[in-house]
Amino acid sequence: MEYVKITKDNIDKEHICCAISNNNDPQVISKKCWLKDRIDEGLVFYKSVERGKCFIEYIPAEYAWVPIDASGFFHINCLWVSGSFKGHKYSNDLLDYCINDAKEKGKKGVTAIAAVKKSPFLLEQKFLLHKGFKICDKANPNYVLLYFPFNENEKVPIFKEQAKNPTINKNGFVLYYTNGCPFTAKYVPLIENLAKERKIEFESILIKTKEEAQNAPCAWTNYVLFYNGKYITNEILSENKFLKLVEELGVNNV
Repeated sequence: MEYVKITKDNIDKEHICCAISNNNDPQVISKKCWLKDRIDEGLVFYKSVERGKCFIEYIPAEYAWVPIDASGFFHINCLWVSGSFKGHKYSNDLLDYCINDAKEKGKKGVTAIAAVKKSPFLLEQKFLLHKGFKICDKANPNYVLLYFPFNENEKVPIFKEQAKNPTINKNGFVLYYTNGCPFTAKYVPLIENLAKERKIEFESILIKTKEEAQNAPCAWTNYVLFYNGKYITNEILSENKFLKLVEELGVNNV
């Protein structure tokens, strides 16, 4: 397998794996704009040269859009290998690239957020544990922070306190999201419009800065939905899934 690193010089012509349609697609536009701003902060997007979902995205933890304290580490935003790429150990290649890059740049190690139980858009802890990562902190309802230290004496990374028990003081549906995941550019407007049509109480909050993300009320910031102050899901919902959720929660709508 051949790989390529996304840079400001090639990002406009390269596909970005998680959104591989044409460059006029809103998902592609929002994600590439977000990436361009992050590249200056040290973000690395390393991917297969072939079209498909086979890539790793990581950034210095000081600039990560998640509420963690992991100064001096690299933080993995996403590691995704799917479809025909699965079963060829490409995940090993991508993770090894990140770890070696961290060592070359004098980092303390690598961190990642994963799910205790399989969850959409989240890494599975089983793979990372197999690769030598250790669990260093947990956050409700299903999140673990893992780290791969290069020195066992390093300060252990942690979730920020407000993220460990995700609750907010707002009624109705409240959605926090970022442009760090391309799928929010497509699905958030669909849910916003649907909620408006059905007169469902709904507020969407776009996280626009790393400071806002690092102080978010949940361990995962790309997409997190609350209802009446309680955490509901990190799954990016289609219209049908949102309506099913509305029914399950007994929400009055028209």
